Amino acid sequence: MVIFESLFEGVYKDKKVLLTGHTGFKGSWLALWLEQMGAKVHGFSLPNEDKISHLNLLNIDIEEKIADIRNLDVLQDYLNKVQPDIVFHLAAQALVRSSYDDPIETFSTNVMGTLNVYEACRKTPSVKAIVNVTSDKCYENKEWEWGYRENEAMGGYDPYSASKGCSELLTSSYRNSFFNTKDFGKKHKVLLASGRAGNVIGGGDWATDRLIPDIIKATSIKEAVLIRNPKATRPWQHVLEPLSGYLTLGYKLLKKEVSAAEGWNFGPDNNSNLQVGDIVQLSHEYWSDIQIRINQNIEEHHEANLLMLDCAKANKRLKWYSVWGIDKTINKTISWYKSYYENNQVLSLEDLKDYISDAKSANISWAK
Repeated sequence: MVIFESLFEGVYKDKKVLLTGHTGFKGSWLALWLEQMGAKVHGFSLPNEDKISHLNLLNIDIEEKIADIRNLDVLQDYLNKVQPDIVFHLAAQALVRSSYDDPIETFSTNVMGTLNVYEACRKTPSVKAIVNVTSDKCYENKEWEWGYRENEAMGGYDPYSASKGCSELLTSSYRNSFFNTKDFGKKHKVLLASGRAGNVIGGGDWATDRLIPDIIKATSIKEAVLIRNPKATRPWQHVLEPLSGYLTLGYKLLKKEVSAAEGWNFGPDNNSNLQVGDIVQLSHEYWSDIQIRINQNIEEHHEANLLMLDCAKANKRLKWYSVWGIDKTINKTISWYKSYYENNQVLSLEDLKDYISDAKSANISWAK
């Protein structure tokens, strides 16, 4: 049942939306939100390799193609079939440590996969808007004590971070070469934007080598979770926060607002920039079964210790703001898993309803 069709001025109702990476954590939540707004959702992704799939738990009405975005012919055929109005590109190799194990897969997926998406969109007449989802790790991280702004240099120490920097450079190139805003409505009709978010948490994530899934998987079998880097500081936010940003971008692009065709940061307020150890302690407060042990070994691979985003641009120009503080983010996240393991209940739709209700109460523009 469609219950949120009026959000974003109803722009998503009956729109054909293609999500790459719809089987992943962010993608499954975005599919749920779009379905609840009356969009016709289509997915293109590899299968979810986790033991439990959030997408399968949701029972969403979605047409999907299980395939690899590195196969341009298959991707192009699917876009030709679907003829989407807008594409949200989320498919990626998303783990830093995995990028050390297989850098070729990381770069081929995150760079050449993105190139394939842009090429397929360029040759699909129906496409009007593209939102490329990258990462806060796209920036050249100098471990500053202030947030990175959208005009900072792209970079990346590890292969994953570098691949996301490359994806942003590729996005800029295509926006200049093929989707130039000066030529919009004359030589082309596509607007292209990118969204950069920090560490995203929430129910339904069972991916390997992520803090919350590691905590939950250990707790579910009554074991202590091993914490590698307890003093690392990250900008923690609930998954619905950046999704509201991506949807805001999509809304602006579909409304032909040329000024939105840029790169954008979507992060939490400064109070949500906490150390890993603090997140674990907060999680324990909401589920007392959670226990930890610290890995005393020297870290094998480099990992950033401090990384924050400056979201002033999105605040001012998109009127986008985060809705939930860190306490509610952790509460909602841990409560989701506790409810799933103890009561076999999936709270995703309830969490989405609460988030939208709180956004309305806060007078956030997209929720009006």
